[in-house]
Formats: sequence, C-alpha cells, structure tokens
Amino acid sequence: MADTRNWGRRGWGLAAAGLLAAPRAVMAQRQNPGRDQRVVVASKIDTEGALLGNLIVQALRGAGLTVEPRLALGPTRIVRGALLAGEIDLYPEYTGNGAYFFERLEDAAWRDGDQGAALVARLDLAANRLVWLDRARANNTWAIAVRRDVAQREGLATLEQFFAKAGQLRLAASAEFVESPVALPAFERAYGATFPRDRITILPGGDTAVTMRAAAQGLSGVNAAMVYGTDGAIQPLGLVVMQDNRQAQIVYEPAPVVRQAVLERFPAIRTALAPVFAGLTQEVLQRLNGQVAVEGRTPEAVARAHLGR
Repeated sequence: MADTRNWGRRGWGLAAAGLLAAPRAVMAQRQNPGRDQRVVVASKIDTEGALLGNLIVQALRGAGLTVEPRLALGPTRIVRGALLAGEIDLYPEYTGNGAYFFERLEDAAWRDGDQGAALVARLDLAANRLVWLDRARANNTWAIAVRRDVAQREGLATLEQFFAKAGQLRLAASAEFVESPVALPAFERAYGATFPRDRITILPGGDTAVTMRAAAQGLSGVNAAMVYGTDGAIQPLGLVVMQDNRQAQIVYEPAPVVRQAVLERFPAIRTALAPVFAGLTQEVLQRLNGQVAVEGRTPEAVARAHLGR
C-alpha cells in the first residue's frame, strides 16, 4: 500500500494549499446554493483511504443524508487543504498526523492512542473549527512483521523478542525506513538494541507490498518485513506483526474529520459514523484492505458488503 496517508512521511505546503483553494470554495457555494443541502465526502488516494471513504459515504446515505462523493481526491496535502478551504466537508484522517499538522512531533501524546486523539481534536477545533469524530482502534503506523512459521518457531510476538533474535532474522525494508529517525532508528532507541545493517535487504521505493512479498517468499533469505499496521496483505501472506509494547511509533488511528458548521447542520453524521468506526479493529481493517489489495475487489463493493448493503 503506497504511503500517501501519513503526513509526516511526505511533506507539503499547507498554507499555500489552503489559500489557493479558498476563493474557489467561496465561488462554488455562491454559484450553487444547493451545496448546503448535501455533505461532500472526500478521501485520500490510497487503498485504505478509498475504503474508509466508501464506508463513510454509504453510512451517511443509510442515515438519509444527501452525499456528494469526491473519493480518492489526492494525497494528504490536497485533501486536508480542500477541507480547510471548505471545498469538502468531511474525510478520514489519521490521529497521528496531528503531530505534523501542528508541528508538535516531540509531544509524547502522539504515542498513546487516547491522548493523541484527544490532543488533535482539541487543537483542530480551536485552530480550524474542525471536529474529529470517534476513531477506529486500528493503528496504521510503521511496524515490523515476521513470517508466521518463523515467529512460531522462535517464539516471536513482540519487538523485544524480535531484537533479541536479530542475528537469526533478515529484514526487507526501504532506505527511508532504515534511515529516517522516526522509523527503524526509533524502534532501536526505544528497545535499546540495533538491528544489524548487514542483515537488512534494502528494496527500492517505500512499497510495503514488495517488502511483505519478499518475507513471505523468503527471497534472499528474508523472513521479516517493514509494514504498515493495517496492510491488507499481512494475513494472506502469513505474516505476524510484532507488538510495539514500548510505544516507539506515533499512533495513526483513522477517524472522520468534519467541518464544525457542517456537523451542526447535520448532527446525524456523528451517530451514523460512530458504530462504523467502532467496528474497525486492527484485524477487521486488515481483512477489508486485503479484499481490495489482494482479492482485487473494489473499495465500494467491500464497503457495501461490510455494512450489509
């Protein structure tokens, strides 16, 4: 799954995006007064973004709201800019991206799901009149997964155990994962250990589909891989994510973000989406992503089936 979701790994110019978008939004609303009678829902361009966007669209329609979908609109900088400019009303975002939105990377709150969600909600409401609704308890952050047969044989379930057995493992990862202070080095700092660089196979790009396949197939002796926590191929490829008990990584849990004025106009948005996101556990979101990324089903079809529509 391409990394277009998590802000901090791909920067952009928020102020420029917002300033350029705002005049278009004002003109569009003046020319189309019916705009106030519907909810414009967008999503990011990656697999999970499209899936979450479709879940939101169908849940809101099921609640009787008129929805205008603008799904797979673009990467974070485009979608966030459109929301701030009023061009869209709602989209699924990740709590941990608040660390980058508000330039508070060192705040320990981002490494705790509850604290991070509360902090980004408070900051975005005060600064931008944006409301973060109930989140899914599914952490789409950088993680390390091990082939299931190896994990079972070596008794590996946590990153403590992973680092203790580093000499018997070979990790497939991107250069960014190995070099970025917030990726593998963050794990190493938290666990007081170093993964031997001569036991890492660097694969081009940042595509976890490639690293996971290398681990699953044992290419060049690889049996572990850089992944994102909700990657859809983790389960089908027989991989096990190592638990990060020391909270080395920022927590990225998806939640709908909506303009306050729109939520006040359509309060049913909150009640319609709360049970949908409450049901998206780590395992459920992995499975749904897998139906798109591995089985080739469309995000719309997967969302419909999941919601029983």
